Amino acid sequence: MSLPRFYPIFDHTDWLRRVLPLGVKLVQLRIKDLTGEALNAQITQAQSLCRTHGATLVVNDHWQAAIDTGATWVHLGQEDLDTADIPAMRRAGLKLGLSTHDHAELDRALSYDPDYVALGPVYPTILKKMKWHEQGLDKLTEWKRLIGDVPLVAIGGMSVERAGGAYAAGADIVSAVTDITLNPDPEARVQHWIEVTR
Repeated sequence: MSLPRFYPIFDHTDWLRRVLPLGVKLVQLRIKDLTGEALNAQITQAQSLCRTHGATLVVNDHWQAAIDTGATWVHLGQEDLDTADIPAMRRAGLKLGLSTHDHAELDRALSYDPDYVALGPVYPTILKKMKWHEQGLDKLTEWKRLIGDVPLVAIGGMSVERAGGAYAAGADIVSAVTDITLNPDPEARVQHWIEVTR
């Protein structure tokens, strides 16, 4: 499976309206503060925007909402796997991306036959408090050796300037959040990302 090499993550469809016209082709919607109809509305809007711009939408965490709204991709953290109904997701045709941080989590992730594996944080991240310290580029190389043809996503502290090193280390895809959302000119930053990840 071939996925775009640049994978930004946003917490609202307003961001998708800004970046999809620039050429983003793979995007994650990570919403933490909505449930029910409000959540489904955001996912439905995001799907519509992605269809319009020929992009792939990945829904973070909310696997049931992804099924309910007809989404095609979901991303789960390790904690989400404890309660997720993977067979139901697969029956619905959902593709699955999984977060990993250590060998035990990687073994668990691979047992679900994921459509991509994410490793992070590659560098220190300000996005959320984590018990995991930076993983480093060497671990990307190790992970790629272990997972073979499964696409590998590098996440955590990633920037335009660090993308090349992540690709050289074995990442197939690089994900970014605050490098875009905290940038004084997010659109220009996205354009720069697209240039360096072509």
